[in-house]
Amino acid sequence: MDATARFRQAVIEWAADGAQAPAAAAAARELAAGAELRTAVLVEGVSDEVALDALAARHGRSLAAEGIAVVPLGGATNIGRFVQLLGPRGLDVRLAGLCDAGEESHFARALERAGLGHDLARADMEPLGFYVCVADLEEELIRSLGAESVQRVVDAQGDLRAFRIFQKQPAQRERNVDRQLRRFMGTISGRKSQYARSLIDALALAEVPRPLDRLLAHVSASAS
Repeated sequence: MDATARFRQAVIEWAADGAQAPAAAAAARELAAGAELRTAVLVEGVSDEVALDALAARHGRSLAAEGIAVVPLGGATNIGRFVQLLGPRGLDVRLAGLCDAGEESHFARALERAGLGHDLARADMEPLGFYVCVADLEEELIRSLGAESVQRVVDAQGDLRAFRIFQKQPAQRERNVDRQLRRFMGTISGRKSQYARSLIDALALAEVPRPLDRLLAHVSASAS
C-alpha cells in the first residue's frame, strides 16, 4: 500500500473516531508531514473516487503517484469532520473536493467553519478546489455521453437485459431513459462504481463533465 493509500485509510479511521482513532491520527499526521502527500481530495463516495482515478488514467496519470489522496467521505454529511481534521485548523493539508448539488450546502458550511470563506456560493468554492455536479456524478456522466451511448456501455457490461426489465417497473415507466439509467445504476451495491469507471472510459476527453474536468485540472496545478 503506497503512502497516499495509507493516508486515506488512516484519515477514514480517524474520522470514524473508533478504537483505532489515536493510532490512525498519528499515522495521518506522519504521512501528511511527508513529502509524498500533496493534496487530499474529499469526495462523497467510492464511485466518485473511481471516476476521478479513471479520468486521471485516461490522461496517463496516477493520482497516488502524484501524492494526491482521494478520500471518500462515506456521505456528504461527514464533510465537516474531515475538513476539521485535515483543513487549516487541523493538519493543514491542501484540500479539494467534489459533491452533488443536493449536498453543496454541507460542503460550503464545512469550508466556512474552517475559516476558508463566508457565505460561500458555488463560484466561491471553485477557486478553493471544490466543484459541484449539476445533480450528481451519474447524471453528469449520462448527460455527457448520451443515453444511447450509455445503453451500449450497459450492454457491454452484460446488464442490458436487467435494464430492460427495470424499465418496465411501474415506478420507471413514466421516466425518461436518462432518469431510468441513473436510477438503475444505484439499485445494486457496487454498480455506481462499476459504471463510474466504464462511462469515463467511454467518454471522449472533450466530453468529460465540467466538475470532474476542472477538479482534475485544479489538483494537477496544485501538484506541479
